[in-house]
Amino acid sequence: MATKLRKGDEVVVIAGDDKGSKGKILQVLRDKNRVLVEGIQMTKKHERKTQDNPQGAIVEREASIHYSNVKKV
Repeated sequence: MATKLRKGDEVVVIAGDDKGSKGKILQVLRDKNRVLVEGIQMTKKHERKTQDNPQGAIVEREASIHYSNVKKV
């Protein structure tokens, strides 16, 4: 990775559907050159039925975005 992006850094999305959005880095995936940004690239995931969640659910979570599409603020 050329830039030093770390967990907790404030970034702005510079490309893609969420262009112009700001958020905090939740996780850095160094092997894939991707980052998880709070509130950016939200996708719906289906959760399996469990004892804690007997109905199951559809949950929105952040998906990873390539580090070249974000800029440190």
